[in-house]
Amino acid sequence: MSNNSSELPIIGWREWLALPELGIQHIKAKIDTGARSSALHAFYVDPFSSRGGQWVRFGIHPLQRDSETVLECEAPVKDHRAVTDSGGHQEHRYVIESSLSLGGRTWPAEITLTNRDSMKFRMLIGRTALRGNFLVDSASSYRFGKVTLKQLSAYRRATASRNPI
Repeated sequence: MSNNSSELPIIGWREWLALPELGIQHIKAKIDTGARSSALHAFYVDPFSSRGGQWVRFGIHPLQRDSETVLECEAPVKDHRAVTDSGGHQEHRYVIESSLSLGGRTWPAEITLTNRDSMKFRMLIGRTALRGNFLVDSASSYRFGKVTLKQLSAYRRATASRNPI
């Protein structure tokens, strides 16, 4: 894609997106241009070896204020990093790479795994994942639409049927 910013779609400060490689159909994300890296909520992270490399298995609660809906995901480890949060606290995190889907676009992004139970959003999209893909309008949100209650109910049912926990 061209670096011409006039060709980039505009997103708001929060959006619903998907992580298809992880089986996450709907997750509300905060778009944070002040954060370098993206972060995904993981209430547990278990490393293991598979296919000649290091992997992680992790559990997420993909929906805000819902600890009943659980997804277990697996991904190869891309890196380990020390990440400093907005409060100045440093945490060692696993980094994975997964595709993000929003507004008819799908692109790869590096994502750190951390417990975001106390945070309002289960996912944070940082500027590295946004670069060259979108412009951000901080005064708007859900520019690509909201997930309906009917869609969320169906998602909860589908998640419950595949939930191994």
